Amino acid sequence: MKHGNRYIKNLVLSAMFLALGIVLPFVTGQVPQVGSMLLPMHIPVLLCGFICGWQYGGVVGFVLPLLRHLMFGMPPLLTAVAMAFELAVYGIVTGLLYRLLPRKNVVSLYISLISAMLLGRVVWGVVRVVMTGVAGEVFTWKLFLAGAFVNAVPGIILQLVLIPALMVILGRAGLVQYDAGKKKQSA
Repeated sequence: MKHGNRYIKNLVLSAMFLALGIVLPFVTGQVPQVGSMLLPMHIPVLLCGFICGWQYGGVVGFVLPLLRHLMFGMPPLLTAVAMAFELAVYGIVTGLLYRLLPRKNVVSLYISLISAMLLGRVVWGVVRVVMTGVAGEVFTWKLFLAGAFVNAVPGIILQLVLIPALMVILGRAGLVQYDAGKKKQSA
């Protein structure tokens, strides 16, 4: 594929992932606790990083929560700012690691995904510490662990199951780069 065509394809896909990130929280929006557990904005950003690359995933991740806040007032501003940095890391790390790992298989999917999820949560925690420090509040380890991991377990499980499954399906359809472990037969 020519460079210009790939750029346009990634731009269109990124716009689609951004739109998905705006719409998906409406599925869980009636019960905010469910939304904070299932993390619906995270899924399109992670997919964008894998499919379009780190640059697109990073931009979509950073813009999505801020745009959603401006459009609908949700998530709240301080949450949106922390999420912007977290989701930017998700998109960047999935895109970079998946591109750099030599094989595009389920192992590289999980290495990229888990690394992104852990680094993103650490960045989220650092941003929350800075923001609460500026506001004169305290952000404890207990709050970090609860917000980053304990309360998000259903969303983490959903991401660990759904993202690799979608990537395998798209790979088998020839829509994304994925190696299902088949050895090429020589003619």
